[in-house]
Amino acid sequence: MASLSHADLKADAALKPEGPPSGTHDASALAPRHHHHHQGHGHGNPWKLALVALGVVYGDIGTSPLYALRECFHESDTITTQRADVMGLLSLFFYAMTAVVTLKYVTFVTRADNHGEGGILALLALVLPKRGTPGKIPLLVAAGLFGAALLYADGMLTPAISVLSAVEGIEGIVPGLDRSVVVGVSVAILFTLFVVQRRGTGRVGMVFGPIMLVWFVTIGAMGAYWITTNPSVMWSVIDPRYALSFFATHRLTGFWVLGSVVLCITGGEALYADMGHFGRQPIARAWTFFVWPCLTLNYLGQGALLLAHPEQVEDGFFSMVPDGAPRIALVVLATMATVIASQALISGAFSLTRQAVQLGYLPRLEIRHTSGDHEGQIYVPEINWLLMVACIALVIGFQSSSRMAAAYGIAVTGTMAITTMLFFMVTRKTWGLARAAIVSGLMLAVDLAFLSANLIKVESGGWIPLVVALVILFMMTTWKLGRDRVAKFMRNRSEPLEEFLDHVHDKHPIRVKGTAVFMTSSSGGTPPVLLHHYKHNQVLHEQVVLLSIIGEDVPIIPRDQRVQVEKLREGFFRVTAHYGFMQTPKVIDVLRACMKRGLQTSKHDTSFYLGREKLVITRNPGLGLIQKLVFSFLSRNARPATDFFELPPERVLEMGMQLEL
Repeated sequence: MASLSHADLKADAALKPEGPPSGTHDASALAPRHHHHHQGHGHGNPWKLALVALGVVYGDIGTSPLYALRECFHESDTITTQRADVMGLLSLFFYAMTAVVTLKYVTFVTRADNHGEGGILALLALVLPKRGTPGKIPLLVAAGLFGAALLYADGMLTPAISVLSAVEGIEGIVPGLDRSVVVGVSVAILFTLFVVQRRGTGRVGMVFGPIMLVWFVTIGAMGAYWITTNPSVMWSVIDPRYALSFFATHRLTGFWVLGSVVLCITGGEALYADMGHFGRQPIARAWTFFVWPCLTLNYLGQGALLLAHPEQVEDGFFSMVPDGAPRIALVVLATMATVIASQALISGAFSLTRQAVQLGYLPRLEIRHTSGDHEGQIYVPEINWLLMVACIALVIGFQSSSRMAAAYGIAVTGTMAITTMLFFMVTRKTWGLARAAIVSGLMLAVDLAFLSANLIKVESGGWIPLVVALVILFMMTTWKLGRDRVAKFMRNRSEPLEEFLDHVHDKHPIRVKGTAVFMTSSSGGTPPVLLHHYKHNQVLHEQVVLLSIIGEDVPIIPRDQRVQVEKLREGFFRVTAHYGFMQTPKVIDVLRACMKRGLQTSKHDTSFYLGREKLVITRNPGLGLIQKLVFSFLSRNARPATDFFELPPERVLEMGMQLEL
């Protein structure tokens, strides 16, 4: 199968957000597009990177043995611990991991990278039309955004179900323990996890890999021991007829069991989303040579245990070790592993948020960099606290990991199916329609089977991620459409720059010392803020800088390619700064880079002029009343541009304008 190179995908790359993240003063572009290769992904020893990837990438799927097999027996009373059923389930688990993780993600989907970055928004950036219709969100884009919204739901559910399933191991140590104790301990762990997020994951991340290495070795060894008591369970891996026989015996009930089987492949999307941090090869090696074998051994071992001790069906994982110190140690290790798995999903939600802000689908939020060395390590307070409240509410509401499993599957399978559709759109031009359709069609058939099997669970909790995702999708599309409307308004209020420069040349207005920086979403016309300022004050600075910060469709723009300076007449300069969707703009850094390109500024005599629009809700067509109310609310609560672009507050002047929605 041909690989998708950067050169192949560059022709398809097409995201150019017309509206800025927020306000009249920030970044958007009407300038020509520039494509840059993303460099520096996954540098270092692949095996060392594979070890680090264990903690960040495989925490979610690595903790699935805590509850996945157990949940299959909750689907129906007709599914028992008889040999045929156990062997059928083990076969389904192995071939689900083979089809979805090994073949779909590791073999194919990871080839569709956006200049080294993976994930559903990075993939979406490759398939957006180059010139979208203002005021409309294409169906394919809406589907991609819905998949991203489902990842937020996944970020709420994964910490809750993972930590709760680990803490439930205490019940095997202390029989008759009140459920409120398990819930209370889980809530305390989750609360602590979210509170420490602001300190950054850099230091903690250093121990993630080794801890998960111990976890995978432990669960693999546990499985290997129990396999020795009944080696025949290995036939379930060798012979797929056990899976087929399971379907033949249970028919429709057997199909619904796929809704629980899917729990063994949760985390596949994380594998793709984190590709930019480690590179494709280390992630593939870690899965193929370590994670996949250890998970397979553990599931087979659980099957052997259930054949010998059917009564342990509710506590199959923790029953694999003796009572006493080994059980306590396993509960502690499982809790640590689930915290790591939760950390990966939380960090993923932060990264997803930054991408959405930079692509123009969410308002500006506070994004703190927690590492001076790694740009990807960020902290988004608003998302952190929302996730914390949601996770704790889920634990208190569901009370057990079994009840929560129904909600979990919908989020995972929905995202996987949408990823496959976007993958097809990317590969059809580079692989050819026939090849792309065959590969994507086979993957989508598997995805839809798992998704369909989960639809029966909508009533029993599956509605939660759907509602969450729909609300987030509504917010994303409303923000994008609203910003398009604002951008159109600002263009109509602008005038050609050449006309304004002619006016300055003819009128010779008073020029004061220093530099004035006017941030604009248009790299062509005269910023309305500048016109507003000149109309009322009748003066200009000696140097006037028109600064546009452009969000590109690539993850990272190298520093040496980021800033362009064009010297105009009458002391005017046009500065264009390009940022990838994995980066956060910093205006001071832009001006510092300008000094090497002929624009000399001093932070002591530079003023920044921003526009602040006052939104007035009217009956004008284009947006519905609810959309106008939501957009107005989001605009009022967006992070101030002064903070987002890290401007010196004492050097900022804001000028208000009224805008009718």
